Amino acid sequence: MSNSYTKAAFDLTVTVAEADMLRRVIATVELIDDTEAGIDVREAHYTSLGPDFAALFPRSDEDPFGGLLDLFEDPQYPYLDFDVAFSEADQLGRVLVTFSGEQFGIDVAARLIQHCARSALPFGFEWASDCDRLRIGEFGGGYVVISEHGISYGHTTQLLDRAIARARDEGADGFVLAIRDPQHGLSFWNDDTGFDRLSRARVFSEAEAANHNVPLAHDQPEWLAMPEPLRL
Repeated sequence: MSNSYTKAAFDLTVTVAEADMLRRVIATVELIDDTEAGIDVREAHYTSLGPDFAALFPRSDEDPFGGLLDLFEDPQYPYLDFDVAFSEADQLGRVLVTFSGEQFGIDVAARLIQHCARSALPFGFEWASDCDRLRIGEFGGGYVVISEHGISYGHTTQLLDRAIARARDEGADGFVLAIRDPQHGLSFWNDDTGFDRLSRARVFSEAEAANHNVPLAHDQPEWLAMPEPLRL
C-alpha cells in the first residue's frame, strides 16, 4: 500500500478587486458543493455576487453557475483541491495570495488564476509528484505557464527525454541556416526576410535541411544545430 501526491505551493500578487473575486469564487464553490442548496438558493446567491462576477462567469441555460463550473474537469463535482490564503492589502493596494496543497488541482488552479488574476499574468508555477514509498515512476514534476491567451504545461519526463535526445544527436532541436559577417557576426535564414536574427530563424528538420535549396549570399551559408537553450 502506498500513497501518491501531487504537491505545489506558490504565491502571486493581485489587486484588491482580484482578491475579492477569488474569495467570492471560493465561497461559491463551497455553496455549489452543498447538495442541499436548491436552485432558488443558487439563483439568489448568483444575483448577490454582482455584475463583475456575472461578466466573468456567465450563466448557462441550465445553471446560473454554468460559467464557473467550466473551471472543473467534472462540473458535477466541483472542488478546489488546494488551499488559498490571502494577506492584508499593502499600501499600494496589492494582496499576496498563496496556493498550496498535497493533492493539488493543477488544471483548476491554472484556470482560476487565468480568469481571476489577470494583473499577475503571465504567471507560472511548479508542481511535484512523489510517493511515500520508493516506487519507480512515482517521482517527477512539472510546470504551468498561464497567459491571457492560453495555458501551457511541461513535465520533467518531457524535459529529460529532450535532454537525452540532445546528448545522442546535436540536431535534436533542428537546424538553422547561417552566414557569417565580419561586422555583425552570424545571421540566420527565414523565408520572409532572408538572413536575420536568430529569433526569426526558420528551424529545419534534418530532412528539410537536406532538401533545401541554399540561397546565394556573400558568404557560404552553413547548417548549424539549433542552440538547445532556445528550444525546450
